[in-house]
Amino acid sequence: MTSSPLAPFAVIAPEVGHTLAKVLRSRLHASQPSWNAIRALIENRLVQIDDILCTDSARRLKEGEVVALLTKPVHRPKTATPDGLVIRHLDDHVVVVEKPAGLSSVRHPAELEWSESRRELVPTLQDVAQAAIARQLNRKPASLPPLRIVHRLDKETSGLLAFARSALGERVLGMQFRKHTVVRRYLTLVPGNFVPRTITSTLVRDRGDGRRGSTTFANTGKKATTHITVEEKLNGYTLLSCRLETGRTHQIRIHLSEAGHPVSGDKVYHRKPNGQEVPDQSGAKRLALHATEFGFEHPTTGAPMHWTMPLPADMLKLVEQFRA
Repeated sequence: MTSSPLAPFAVIAPEVGHTLAKVLRSRLHASQPSWNAIRALIENRLVQIDDILCTDSARRLKEGEVVALLTKPVHRPKTATPDGLVIRHLDDHVVVVEKPAGLSSVRHPAELEWSESRRELVPTLQDVAQAAIARQLNRKPASLPPLRIVHRLDKETSGLLAFARSALGERVLGMQFRKHTVVRRYLTLVPGNFVPRTITSTLVRDRGDGRRGSTTFANTGKKATTHITVEEKLNGYTLLSCRLETGRTHQIRIHLSEAGHPVSGDKVYHRKPNGQEVPDQSGAKRLALHATEFGFEHPTTGAPMHWTMPLPADMLKLVEQFRA
């Protein structure tokens, strides 16, 4: 079963509301899997929904969600522990951390009612960050104010991320994100020779093939703008710097894919708008996307806050192999 050729798929209308187990069994009908075999796939950490590990066979699916069947179980990254997480800034209103790849930013709404022991099996950055803060302050996590979500990074994306630690912090940071005044810059590796440009499009949840993407229809979707420059030209690849003007879901991945240069390691947006697949020969073991620069005005003092984070070891190694 783990070697099944089932490609990642987007949930379509007839599958909405059905359980993950039922939809997977239907999609794998050719191999006639039993219910026990399907549940084993899910419980053995071999299924992701929108890049997030799902171990709940009864999880109800929504239209447009992308389900992926993995060939190897997802294991907790070594840095997904309180003592392994790097905190770049901490005060009463905000915390900024270095997110490792392989760790979901926050918990899916369907998982909010999970028991504490079950949460520990599949930690999120929000969980790990709270534990790391408690360790640094010599407090118990339960005694701390809950971390409030102001933005997210995809599970496989590494880099700088902030949580609010107060209602005021959440409100003011949220306003800055809505006004697009937050500084967010990413580094990514793409195939081919990319020409610097600014890409603006209107993004929708389903562009017609079950995936998020751009549309030309009026009065629908949300405007998205990405400013892209070349960081370094490599052999057959380009290291890009992408500055977000807006922050829509999967914005960079969609814009680069639709431009014919999908992010290396992307298992979802690896096709051109005409459906033609762009071969990924990079050898990337995860999405080659890193949030390298992050900045905003402090929620209470208004002081400019700014951080940078260099490429992590795995992406640096990937880039160096194309410098030869």
